[in-house]
Amino acid sequence: MKVNGNNYRTVWLEGNSVFFIEQNLLPFRFRIQEAKSFSDSCHAIRTMMVRGAGAIGAIAGFAMAQAAMEAPVSGYATFIDQARRVIESTRPTARNLFYAVDKVHSCAMVSRSKAIEEAQRIADQDAADSLEIGEYGNSLIHDGMTIETHCNAGWLAFVDYGTALSPIYLAHQQGKKIFVYADETRPRSQGARLTAWELKQAGIPHTIIPDNAGAWLMSLGKIDMMIVGADRIAANGDTANKIGTLEKAIAAREYGVPFYIAAPTSTFDIDCLDGQHIPIEERSEEEVLYQDGITNDGRHEKILVCSPGSPAFNPAFDVTPAKFITGIITEKGIVKPSAEIIRRLF
Repeated sequence: MKVNGNNYRTVWLEGNSVFFIEQNLLPFRFRIQEAKSFSDSCHAIRTMMVRGAGAIGAIAGFAMAQAAMEAPVSGYATFIDQARRVIESTRPTARNLFYAVDKVHSCAMVSRSKAIEEAQRIADQDAADSLEIGEYGNSLIHDGMTIETHCNAGWLAFVDYGTALSPIYLAHQQGKKIFVYADETRPRSQGARLTAWELKQAGIPHTIIPDNAGAWLMSLGKIDMMIVGADRIAANGDTANKIGTLEKAIAAREYGVPFYIAAPTSTFDIDCLDGQHIPIEERSEEEVLYQDGITNDGRHEKILVCSPGSPAFNPAFDVTPAKFITGIITEKGIVKPSAEIIRRLF
């Protein structure tokens, strides 16, 4: 991604430290943070300073490599195993996290250097896969289209390029006239804060809409296509993504709007039979009850926006059944969400 004229990845490894874009500060401030230990990297994942399927996978892989670098000679394997459990506990739904940790852990059992090499390979592959997804997805986008997206599956959610936004970036670069509606994506507002920021950086015409406006726009014929990302895809094509995705898929089916998932094959969990077996993370009720932002004089504040004393339920994801999905855009092509076809990808 390019910010203020400079190219950045969302997360990268230098020496023993992991550097990353602090996403909780966006779109108000752009800051690079340093995680000096695997515990620091875990904190970045848990607090969503780094978020998004591919970015979580990359930093989790780097965290596993950091653990290999930190492990003592005596008790090396025990330290590595314990670190793996800590890293895997940070976000339960994100498949890319488990994929990366498993790969780097296996290499760490061979040597520290192998762990570092594998973590870097996973990050590089994530960026390459995102670009391929963009090229396949771009074939679906025609001049004059209006596209809706939910949450953030762009540069910030991956090492680079993104998934749901990658086809949009390539279409824009090719001169196609497109327009994007970005769902605000409550409660953390990743669409309003992150997707809108990315689109503005790229110079792509867009508008932020309330989460519950999408169905209305579809009913008016104002949405030509919907593209979203994924945090885990089951063997039968059922897909976990940011909460609110299921509602959009149902509305899209009703109004004949093509509904696409964009995700690399590392997001598929072929050992998970269907969506009922996908673990759904439940986050703090404070994310629902409070909102944070910048005051006119530049101060960062968090304020209560709900009825004082009322509790809140905050599932971070929902599961969209395969029957509502038109196709899944992967780095290997666009596939139908069926168990038979998905098996051929592996």
